[in-house]
Amino acid sequence: MQLKRVVVTGIGAITPLGNNLNDYWNGLINGISGADMITQFDASKFRTKFACEVKNFEPTQFLDKKEARKIDRFTQFALVASDQAMLDAGLNKQNTNPDRIGVIFASGIGGLITFQHEVTEFAKGDGTPRFNPFFIPKMILDMAASQISMRHTLRGPLYSVVSACASSSNALMDAFDNIRLGKADIIVSGGTEAVISEAGVGGFNAMKAMSERNDDPKTASRPYDKDRDGFVLGEGSGVIILEELEHAIARGAKIYCEIAGGGATGDAHHITAPHPEGLGAKNAMIAALKDAGMQPTEIDYVNTHGTSTPLGDGAEVKAIQDVFGDHAYNLNISATKSMTGHCLGAAGAVEAIAAIMSVVHNIVPPTINHFTDDPELDSKLNFTFNKAQHRTVNAALSNTFGFGGKNACVIVKKYVA
Repeated sequence: MQLKRVVVTGIGAITPLGNNLNDYWNGLINGISGADMITQFDASKFRTKFACEVKNFEPTQFLDKKEARKIDRFTQFALVASDQAMLDAGLNKQNTNPDRIGVIFASGIGGLITFQHEVTEFAKGDGTPRFNPFFIPKMILDMAASQISMRHTLRGPLYSVVSACASSSNALMDAFDNIRLGKADIIVSGGTEAVISEAGVGGFNAMKAMSERNDDPKTASRPYDKDRDGFVLGEGSGVIILEELEHAIARGAKIYCEIAGGGATGDAHHITAPHPEGLGAKNAMIAALKDAGMQPTEIDYVNTHGTSTPLGDGAEVKAIQDVFGDHAYNLNISATKSMTGHCLGAAGAVEAIAAIMSVVHNIVPPTINHFTDDPELDSKLNFTFNKAQHRTVNAALSNTFGFGGKNACVIVKKYVA
């Protein structure tokens, strides 16, 4: 069977750096930090008092007020970002068949804000159950995919993917497979997350996973720095329109890049810590290269998982060196979580967009907040510290790894007719 080629024809983004693709990309290449003190609740008693929040987002500017109240913040992000992506792709009823357009979408946690609110309100009462009738539909993490499908009347494959912080990379790979196997012409894919709440921050604090650099939040996310002390919680949504190449050409769509391949593995090691030798990450990158039919020397840029945790960053760097060998010194490596924070289930899509734009514009966004070299990491590697770098990017690999040992990699490359 001849596999079909898959390209990217539309992008939408709601991020801590901006609420559209252009603002997000400009924030990345200019090294802007999205971190600041938390505004969504009183965090004064929490060990971490800051996060990378989406700013200036008013859902009723984009959604009917009544409808916006029926959906959680994570779904609001997804709907607005999907509107942007559909518009960017130029999709309409005249140039598409809705039965051949699917939605494969992701979230790592889903409606935690709704869950916290409903349970807290119940606990305040006398035990009489008084729950919002939209409690369950607002909370369950598959609802973002369903809402996108209903909003745009898309009747192709429809489901959600959850694999912790690798969720939206896995969603992109599933979308890619559905199209190249001929099961759909177009898939709206990506991820969304919104868990900056008492439960979210308190839970991650209890795990000692997050930075507590409250005196300087904008520099708190510092991947590969000697003094990194944990990730910064982020939120947002990234939406990518994947389309079968001939279908895109036939309707005159603009093409950002081609999806080359993907790989997914498990660490089988620990519920939160990565494999110390980066074994699962290494195998995922090897699988992605094999799926793409590419050699390691064909990759120019790796957008790393790079969360700014002491264990995670080192394991990923080791994996990169094992996979790429001497070519690792020719790569640009950068961790855009230094700017967006860790968007959990949305991270894969948000960072895949960064990789796509690096291929489009031949610019590698930086790893900001680097102050002190980590003697445990090879200083000869190009971590793209503090300033974006211009270079030809023919192909980029995006890594995302999740709790429970989940590893997913996506490769994008320049489209060549």
